[in-house]
Amino acid sequence: MADVKPSVVVKEELKPGQKFPTPTPGFGDRVFYETLLRQRPDSAMAQEWCVNYGVLPSEEAAKLFKVVTKRKKNQKSGVPVSPSPTKKPKKSSKKKKILREDGFEAGMQVGGSEGMGNAAI
Repeated sequence: MADVKPSVVVKEELKPGQKFPTPTPGFGDRVFYETLLRQRPDSAMAQEWCVNYGVLPSEEAAKLFKVVTKRKKNQKSGVPVSPSPTKKPKKSSKKKKILREDGFEAGMQVGGSEGMGNAAI
């Protein structure tokens, strides 16, 4: 019998915090989480997914990996962590005032001989 050598397995270099293989650029989850991270950089969900799947450049992945591990460590110890306090402008509870009510009609009438289904044959 001939010696059979196992096929060579090419293992890509993992980035800091990467646990899973990097999905292709058109993969739906990747598009969603990359877009979410771009739009909301403080999103814990997007940060964790992007780090776990290695879709970020190595330097950025290393920074986010530290943030994610710190957040997880604090969650385990029961310390609440908020990304950054953002002040939302208070919405005023002003009600619109009706200046004047006229008995104005826009020329629309109910009934009459004109309308749907009243065509002359």
